[in-house]
Amino acid sequence: MTDRIRWGILGNATIARKCVIGAIQKSRNGRVHALATRSPADAAEIVAKTGIRNLYDGYDAVLADPAVDAVYVPLPNHLHLPWTLKALSAGKHVLCEKPLACNVGEARKMAARAKETGMLLMEAFMYRFHPRSRRIKQKIDQGVVGNPCLLRSAFCYHMDDEIFQSGGNARLKPDMGGGALLDVGCYSVSVTRWFFDAEPTAVQAQAVYHPAGVDIHLVGSLSFENNQLAVLEASFISALQQTYTVVGSDGAIDLPHDAFIPWEKDAVYKLRKTDDEVGAEQVIPGADEYQLMVEHFSDAVLGRTELDVTLNDSIANMRALDALSKAAKTGKTVYL
Repeated sequence: MTDRIRWGILGNATIARKCVIGAIQKSRNGRVHALATRSPADAAEIVAKTGIRNLYDGYDAVLADPAVDAVYVPLPNHLHLPWTLKALSAGKHVLCEKPLACNVGEARKMAARAKETGMLLMEAFMYRFHPRSRRIKQKIDQGVVGNPCLLRSAFCYHMDDEIFQSGGNARLKPDMGGGALLDVGCYSVSVTRWFFDAEPTAVQAQAVYHPAGVDIHLVGSLSFENNQLAVLEASFISALQQTYTVVGSDGAIDLPHDAFIPWEKDAVYKLRKTDDEVGAEQVIPGADEYQLMVEHFSDAVLGRTELDVTLNDSIANMRALDALSKAAKTGKTVYL
């Protein structure tokens, strides 16, 4: 292995084409060595555009390629477990899309395999690497808003009506790990736990369900020790909501509706004092959070740093997501 790790991509998913492949190709310490897809003809454009040298018909070919150091798994949620286990067993480090798994039991199996093989495994929560996210985390830890006692978070969007009605999308299939909670609610649970630096002790939730059985519109609440509360919204049927507000005893931090995906434009947030109605705008220069994420993972593979998103963190996130799902289905408070 040189100073640039060689990546294999398992699947020609939109997130890979739109965000991650380009981020790897721009990175200072990695390049895409191979892309595998069940429909190679459909990947011809992205291969030509990004200069990928190897296009494989099938994921196993990437795992069998000795030149591949790490793989990125952007497959539907129900395929995260089997292909991550295969990749780790094949001696490949793995960056796996969020959510890491469909439930906490799967997440634990993946973590155990990573430990057994000595390979690195990280959940691809790219928002954690954006300079704005890190600045806000720093401000909270420094006590700028006092004791953080309330967090409101939302990640909602309106799924295309044709896709919604056909029900063919993986996000609408329960056997493929579908549902708004896993798809976008995972961000809200993650950012809450990260900023509070704590785990929820109880959760409640309500949801609207698609005829196929997945949640398409969900609200949830989480309670923590030290009088901390959080609320979240996740939806496939609402106008865009992609934001969070951290409220403390001495102030609050508000974000616009690009909280998790600000792309590469300048990112802003507003800091309000205890009784302020309008906050002072803070500007963070634009950055590619996907590039920062893959560079961090590559550095960890090269032994230069420890993973910022640990498997213990990902397992705890899945535990909270499982609890919210159970609370929505049963109408009862779930204690963790």
